[in-house]
Amino acid sequence: MDSLDRDGVSWTYMPYGPFATLESYVAWVKSVASRDDPFFHAIVDRATDTAVGVASYLRIDSASGSIEVGHIHYSPKLQRTITATEAMYLMMERAFALGYRRYEWKCDSLNAASRAAAARLGFSYEGVFRQARVTKGRNRDTAWYACIDREWPALDRAFRTWLDPSNFDANGRQRSQLSALTAPILVARG
Repeated sequence: MDSLDRDGVSWTYMPYGPFATLESYVAWVKSVASRDDPFFHAIVDRATDTAVGVASYLRIDSASGSIEVGHIHYSPKLQRTITATEAMYLMMERAFALGYRRYEWKCDSLNAASRAAAARLGFSYEGVFRQARVTKGRNRDTAWYACIDREWPALDRAFRTWLDPSNFDANGRQRSQLSALTAPILVARG
């Protein structure tokens, strides 16, 4: 539940939500909190010590070295912030540090914001799986993106450059866009 998203628009492409009450959201959190896959993480704003989003690792396949990031839901307080990008960077960094070879991002093919975020974060487009699932009674084609271990060193440098405080002016505006730093690493866009 997010009182700043009164229309529930941010839940459009999620397989659950929006939640009408805090109690129903807490019940959902309790139902997924103990799972290993998906393995959820709270995203906490350090400045306010407030949980402002969630994301998970899922489709965890250690034997193949593949892991996906998903179930990403950001409160309007987190959307389009440095913290939002840093959270995705930290999850990616951890996956590669744990030895995963492939880090995936999948989303509804109609979710333009998620597709743009994947490219901005350095995930290369791999195609659309047509009629991959049914979500909330609607057919969902799924767009696939991924980055792999040999791309990670360049992505890591791009994120570190972007996250460096010197990349932001006194008003917090970025000097270099992350998408400009990750674009040369992308194998395909879509």
